[in-house]
This record gives sequence, structure tokens and C-alpha cells, in this order.
Amino acid sequence: MKKFALAAASGVAALALATAALAQGPTEKVRKLNLYSWPQAALPQSYQAAQLIAQQWRQLGLDVDVKPLQRQQQTQLIWFSRDKWDVTMWRMVGRPERSDPDEFLYSLYHSSYAEKGYNFIGYLNPEYDKLAEKQRTQLDREERRKTAFEMQKIIDRDQPQAFLVHPKYALAFNKATFKEDTVVNQSGIGIRNIWTFLAIQPLGAQKDLIINSNEVINATNPLYIGGAVDSWVTDLIWDRIMRIGPDGMPRPWAAESVAWVDDKTLDVKMRTGMKWHDGQPVTLDDVIFSFQAPAGDKAPMYKPFVTDIASIEKAGEQTLRFTLKQPNTTFLTATLSKINLIPKHIWEPVLKDLAGKPETAEQLKEVSKIGSGPFKLVRWKPTEEILLERFGGHFQAPKVERWIMRIVPNAEATLGMLKRGEINFLGMFGGDAEVLIKFAKENPDIAIRSEVDIGFEYVAFNNRRPPFDDVKFRRALSLAIDRRLMVSAAWQDYAIPANSHVSPVLSFWHDPAVDNMKTGLADAKKLLQDAGYRIVGGKLYYPVGKQEKLATE
Repeated sequence: MKKFALAAASGVAALALATAALAQGPTEKVRKLNLYSWPQAALPQSYQAAQLIAQQWRQLGLDVDVKPLQRQQQTQLIWFSRDKWDVTMWRMVGRPERSDPDEFLYSLYHSSYAEKGYNFIGYLNPEYDKLAEKQRTQLDREERRKTAFEMQKIIDRDQPQAFLVHPKYALAFNKATFKEDTVVNQSGIGIRNIWTFLAIQPLGAQKDLIINSNEVINATNPLYIGGAVDSWVTDLIWDRIMRIGPDGMPRPWAAESVAWVDDKTLDVKMRTGMKWHDGQPVTLDDVIFSFQAPAGDKAPMYKPFVTDIASIEKAGEQTLRFTLKQPNTTFLTATLSKINLIPKHIWEPVLKDLAGKPETAEQLKEVSKIGSGPFKLVRWKPTEEILLERFGGHFQAPKVERWIMRIVPNAEATLGMLKRGEINFLGMFGGDAEVLIKFAKENPDIAIRSEVDIGFEYVAFNNRRPPFDDVKFRRALSLAIDRRLMVSAAWQDYAIPANSHVSPVLSFWHDPAVDNMKTGLADAKKLLQDAGYRIVGGKLYYPVGKQEKLATE
């Protein structure tokens, strides 16, 4: 009786005793889940979060293995083999063009990008699709905000992925090397941005900006960004018609002016005298081609941003007229500030060669790195270093001579290099933020700046595969994750909890109501129990009648 009373005191144990007889075979048990993460040396916060999450999920009766993968391996598995995995740590980093939430609201979950594109988790919801399309056409900002709030509520309800945190990145630079007031902070991004890299002014003989990354470069490709570090480089090599300014608003860049003619037509007057890094002129045909290239099926990451273009025509010696299929309130930010300008004479034959093949431009390894941006590529060793050189012919040529990024996986080694001057700009720090703060106090030439990121860290569920095709299962796993523990133990308090694809940094668009999700193991277990899941012998089983039909990874 005493043993039974102890079991009865535990809802989980009582459930196990009551339902043990119903377990009919191994196919009813939820299979072992492989939780993929970055290695500890590369992203210690994410790795630590994965370990904590696995511990919490095991208390639900799940068998969970944390499997670190190098960046390229993880990308190959998750992005290019979309039906071969269950759950992974992932991140959407802050990029300037994401200051308008469209890329998160539309591209991340719209069903048309499940096979190829940002919706790699395979979330399919016609209700959400309609709202994603609707918010693009709402020229009234208040009405669009209401739609964005509805969309956040749907994602909160369905939990297609488990949001963890919006990181607060602490970055640093050597103020003895660079003039301090020429370092630019960009809202939701921080000081690691193109405006800093253009404006930062050397104070002495050191004319190179030497930045670190603890991630390897996955790709340097104007039609594909494989990670945060890739985007830093892409921003510098390739120009865009517009760019997002430090204030979060789009401004003309390669264009002299951008003017709406009506709600579906705008004229873009391009700058004169622009050249590609190989010396050839940037033409209107190049610009037209840059927007046509992603429209097919060979650049799925960029396709969402050109789908509303009906036509692009020359309207003068340096002017292009864009005609849209429908009004698109996000066009300046999500398209003109997003699409990289690429040389037609290089990329047209590349894309023609891909026609009829299963590969896309995203999978090209030896891809041209000729752009028209303020820096040009000199040397690229993906696991070691990338070296860019000032492009003096650019209309806004930088003040530094070279931009060098060194891959340094170890946080302690990074600080040592910063102290010795082997790097002079801390672009990413994977260690404890308090260690960095202490380091700066001991080295007064080091200035620290921090900013809450537009992006977010999360656990991605493969919605295509059971058990993640069950919204109740996904919600239970999300509820089991203690976000406060994520913030304190994994991110050392340099983050804020997340439960939305719209960061609180974007205060106008963020719905604070979704911040109130109640989490805890007790609630997660009750949800599973109410949905018919059973714990038998400490292991989680499907509801009666449902069996495991999918082979393990």
C-alpha cells in the first residue's frame, strides 16, 4: 500500500500504472529523438541550451540525444534534407532588412516555402498563409499591425517551433585603433553593421579592420545566405538598390532616388558610374537580371522577395519602373533592401547551366564573388579567414584599407587575440558576457557595446514527421522548456525570453500578449496526458491506436 500511495502521489507514475496494460508494442513508443546543435566550441550558449532542453524533455519520458554538428553538416542535413531529421537548434539572426517583420511573418511560415526556402520546418496552415499574404498588401500601418498580432497568436497556439530567447549581443572594438565616435550602432543589430564598416576611422598606422567569428563561413553567395557570418560578408561585397539605415528605415543606396508613382508602381533612378569589381559597368540590364534571377526555382531563399513583381522596364537612361501585382507595403524594405545586385555577364550562364538540374544556386560551391560593393574579395579560406579589400571606385568607399575576418572558435583565445591586437573588432563572442566585461575593465582600450537582437534562437521541430505533426505534442515540448533557465544558465542573462517571431525590439509590431505563455513540466505532462499520450516504464508512448511508422534517423 505504501508503494502504491507513493506512486499515486506522482501523476506520472499513476498514469504509468493505469495505462501499462495498454502498451502493445515497441512501435507505439515515441522513438528516440536526435536534437542537433552546434558544437560547444562554436556556439556554447546554444549547445548549453540543447543540453538543458534534453534534460527537461527526458522528464516527459522521451529518449533524447544531443548531437553536435559542424555548421556545414548541419546545414546539409536540415536545409537540404528536409525529411531526414526531427529537431534542431536554430537561429534567425538580426539583419537590417528584418527591421520590417515581413521576412519573419511571411517567408518563415508560408506554405509555399516549405519544400525550398525559409519554411524548412514544413509548417502548413492555410489560415496563416492568408494573413501572411494580407499583411503585405495593407498600406494602413495600424491595420497591418492588427494582422501581425493575429499571426503571432496563431504561431503561439500552434508552436511549430519553440522560441527560446532574443539574444543581447555584447560586441567590442579597440578605441585606441579606431576613432570611437565613428562606430555606428544600428537598432536591433548593434555595432557590427555596414555603416560601421564604412565609417569607422583608423587613428594610426593600422588601417585594417580585423574582426573575429567563432563560426566558419558556410557560403559567400549573393543568392544564398547560409548563416549569420555569411550575411556580414554578403553585405560588403554586393550592393542593393536600397539599404536599411541605422534608424531602421530604408534609404536609397545604389539608387539615387526611389519614388512611388502609385500604390503598385515605383520608379528607381540608379546611380551613374557604378562598376563591378572586374571593371565592367553596372547596367540597368544587370539590375533587371538581379530581380529576375530569384524568380525561378534556382534561388528559393530569395524568391519570396520578388514574387510580387509583375514587370521591370526601362523608363529612361538610368531609370527603371517596377510594376507590382498588388500593393506591397514591405517592398522597399523586404525587396529593394534585400536583393543583391549581381552581374548578368557572370550569373546568366551559371543559372542557364543549372536549368533542368536538381541543384539550385544555393548548392554551388565555386560561385563567383564579383560584386559592386564597397569591398571586394581577395582571399577566402572558409575555416580560417576571409580577406576583403577596399574598393576605391565605390561611391561610398570605406576608410579602412582591408576588412579581415578570422575564424576563432575558442572564446578565451578570442580575448587573447583582442588583447594582442591580432583582432581589433569583436564581432562575435561565445563566452560568458561577464568575462568580456571584466576583460574590458582590465584593458581600457576596449570599448563594449550591446544591443538586443531583432533575431531569435529557437528549437525547430520538423512538422512533417510524427510526433511533431501533432500540435499538442509540439506545445507540450515547448511548455516543458523553462525560458528563464535558458536566459540565465545558457545565455548568462544576455538575452530576453522569446515566444514570438517578432522581436520586442520591433515594439510597434510585437504582440506583448504572447509573452505570457505559461511553461512548466507539470503543464507539459498534463497536456500530453489529455492528448492520450502514455508513460509506461518511464517511457512516452503514443495515444492508443497510433504507431510509429517512420524509420529513425
